[in-house]
Amino acid sequence: MTEKPTVLFVCVHNAGRSQMAAGYLQHLAGDRIEVLSAGSAPKDQINPIAVAAMAEEGIDIAGNTPKLLTTEAVREADAVITMGCGDACPIFPGKRYEDWVLDDPAGQDTATVRRIRDEIRARVETLIGELLPAGGAA
Repeated sequence: MTEKPTVLFVCVHNAGRSQMAAGYLQHLAGDRIEVLSAGSAPKDQINPIAVAAMAEEGIDIAGNTPKLLTTEAVREADAVITMGCGDACPIFPGKRYEDWVLDDPAGQDTATVRRIRDEIRARVETLIGELLPAGGAA
């Protein structure tokens, strides 16, 4: 793994789960981790309930745009975290892959999206602990 790890979050639409995860990782890790997100079939905008749920945490993802997953993004990443995109993600040897089984926030009510958001935060906090050496600069 490089000195500054790169994490790629991937979900189907890059409009909910992967955007919330990227928002949390940027917020909690700052510039210690490079953050990317993409989708295998991106929507044209981020889920407004996901935007509102993250705003409750003081994290603004409203200006983000869903992006198409590219082979280059996977090649750049040290860790690839997938969320329901199945076999759409290319696999490269030597990379860390995790599949986070999370409900899709699309079409869900605010309470459900908050639950998904909170689960994502817990997983992101664990990921940061695994990627960054203990006592690393904040």
